[in-house]
Amino acid sequence: MRTFSSLLVLAALGYGAGLLLFVDHVQKPAPPLHHADGIVALTGGELRVDRAAALLEKKLGRRLLITGVDLSATKADIKRLAHGKSRFDCCADLGFVAADTHGNAQESAEWAAEHGYTSLIVVTANYHMPRALTEFSAAMPGVALQPFPVQPENLDLTHWWKRPHALRLLNSEYVKFLASWTMNVVVWPLLQKADAEGKAA
Repeated sequence: MRTFSSLLVLAALGYGAGLLLFVDHVQKPAPPLHHADGIVALTGGELRVDRAAALLEKKLGRRLLITGVDLSATKADIKRLAHGKSRFDCCADLGFVAADTHGNAQESAEWAAEHGYTSLIVVTANYHMPRALTEFSAAMPGVALQPFPVQPENLDLTHWWKRPHALRLLNSEYVKFLASWTMNVVVWPLLQKADAEGKAA
C-alpha cells in the first residue's frame, strides 16, 4: 500500500513538473521567421487568420491554407476575418475537411504535397502550438515547420495558476499534448516497426 501511495505521489509530482515546463514553453516567444513555401493557419480564433493573412501579405509564404473551416463559411467570410488583405483572393486556400488537430495536420500535409512545399509556417494559438507541431511533424516528416504562436486576446497567462479559465485550458491542452505525443512519437513508431519486422520474417 505504501509503495502504491509513493507511486501516486511521484506520478502527481511528475505531472505537475511537466505542466510547469509545458506552460513555460508556451509563454516563450517564437524565434524569428524565415521565408517558407507555405503558411498554414488552424481555425479556432479570429487572430490566427488575421496574423496568417498578414504573413502572406508580407510574402513570407507563397500561399496560405486555412484548415478546419466551417462548411457554412465562404471565402468572403474568412477574408473579412483577415481584414481584406490584398493577396488573400489569389493566394489563400480554404480546407473544409479537418475537424480536429490531427485532421488539420492531414489536410495540411495533402495541401503541401499537392504544391510541392517542403517548408511551412504554422499559425495557431500559443497554448495549442506544441500539440499542433507534434501532429504536423508526424503527418509530414520531410517538411520543415516554423511556429508562429498567437496569444489569444481572452487568455491572460500572468499568474495563470490563479486564473480558473487559464488553468483549466492549459491543463486540458497539456493532457491532449501528452496523448498526441505518446501516440505519434511512441505508439505509432513501435507499431510500424513491429509491422515491418513481421513482413520481413
